[in-house]
Amino acid sequence: MAEEQVSLFNLSEAAPTQVQFERIPRDAAVSIVPGTYSDFEQIRTHCNACFRCELGKTRTHAVVGRGNPEALLMVIGEGPGENEDLTGIPFVGKAGQLLDKILEAVQFDTEKDVYIANIVKCRPPGNRKPAPEEMKACLGYLNEQIRMVDPKILLLAGGTAVEGLTGDKRGITKLRGQWLQWQGRWVMPFFHPAFLLRNPSRDAGSPKWLAWQDIQQVRAKYDEFVAAR
Repeated sequence: MAEEQVSLFNLSEAAPTQVQFERIPRDAAVSIVPGTYSDFEQIRTHCNACFRCELGKTRTHAVVGRGNPEALLMVIGEGPGENEDLTGIPFVGKAGQLLDKILEAVQFDTEKDVYIANIVKCRPPGNRKPAPEEMKACLGYLNEQIRMVDPKILLLAGGTAVEGLTGDKRGITKLRGQWLQWQGRWVMPFFHPAFLLRNPSRDAGSPKWLAWQDIQQVRAKYDEFVAAR
């Protein structure tokens, strides 16, 4: 009798799990719990069919990620811009080109050493900052990406990335250059490349000068993890 009860309990639990998975892209009330996805293609499929927030109504493509899905370093930005929306690839516009140059300047191979994603997967109209409810609706996808990549270091590009992932609203100028801890990972808040494009000076104390100091810290921490392998 006990075995029959256990069997019936297991069967009753199996069906709702499948229903919940199918509902994820359509209902922000359905949580994306750790272990929901087994591969990145599942996330990509759901993101391209997602209407958990209003951003899904205006996207061309969902922008999920690029780079090495087993990288020690993961870069997280704010959200897609026009070029990203058209291509479905994160950080491919002018800001993305600068990001690649910054990473390459400290010998990171952006195809082998880094995985790049955003807080939200769909472009906010007019490239505005994602709304809190939009970031919340999308966060489960990002958390699953982080879980599967399992990076040692997170480089959070811009205050929105910091706020969206950690909830810290203090602003990037106060946080940049300081190592934070988040769920057992090393986190470096970093100026968004778009901000650096608007502030081209390389003088001591300028945003670009500070960013150069910060990315060297990231390189040094990365090397520590490589050496410890």
